Amino acid sequence: MAEVTAAAGQLSEAARAELLDLCEDQFAQLEKLQNEIILCESNFCENPQEQSVNRRIATEAELKLWQTVEPTLLAANSEILLQAGKEEMLKLCSELEMVVSCSEAKRDKLRETIELEQKWLAEKRQVLEAAAVHTERLQAEKENSSAHNVLPDTKAKIQKMKAYQDRLMEALGDILEKYAPFPQNSSINKNTEIDEDLISLREILEVLMNKILNTPHDPYVTIDNTFWPPYIELLLRHGIAVRHHENNFKIRLENFF
Repeated sequence: MAEVTAAAGQLSEAARAELLDLCEDQFAQLEKLQNEIILCESNFCENPQEQSVNRRIATEAELKLWQTVEPTLLAANSEILLQAGKEEMLKLCSELEMVVSCSEAKRDKLRETIELEQKWLAEKRQVLEAAAVHTERLQAEKENSSAHNVLPDTKAKIQKMKAYQDRLMEALGDILEKYAPFPQNSSINKNTEIDEDLISLREILEVLMNKILNTPHDPYVTIDNTFWPPYIELLLRHGIAVRHHENNFKIRLENFF
């Protein structure tokens, strides 16, 4: 009603009067249709299936009626038609502007998505190229390397490890010779005799190490008369060796890992 009033305010007196008459005719038709609908609703049956069938029949009849009706103008007055056309054009322009705005927003969003996808694709291509270069390098190394090249390298590493082990054993021997020298009769009570079969602390450690390396399932060494008791006590007191939990005459190296 507000749109009709606004449109009528821009028309001449004759056109305004004609437009108001058209509105009154339309309202009268609406009242008539509403009364018919009310009367039809009172005659509806309570069966939902029959209601659906009746509604379908009515809809088909109305469709056939509208197909036979010839379209007519809103009004014969050109001024009214011009004003109605202007209103429709303005409404259409507003809707098109909204469509354009939404399309531009979607376009900008798609551009951002495309840029992100292109950036992601470039990164993946760089990773793929780096992987290809790495694969080619490994393949070249594999082709260049052979059993004749690997064996000398392994032997060289073994020799280097043996030399390193010898240096460690020499350093260990020097430390033990300095801080735990082999027992002499002159350094002990004159009433105590030193067994000539005694072995040095270094030899005891070597026996313990060889035992734990050769037979890790049974790392214990039996103490005999060649093991000087002070050396055994020294190893046990400083946590280097431990006794067997059932046999006190057996010891092994402590696990240092």
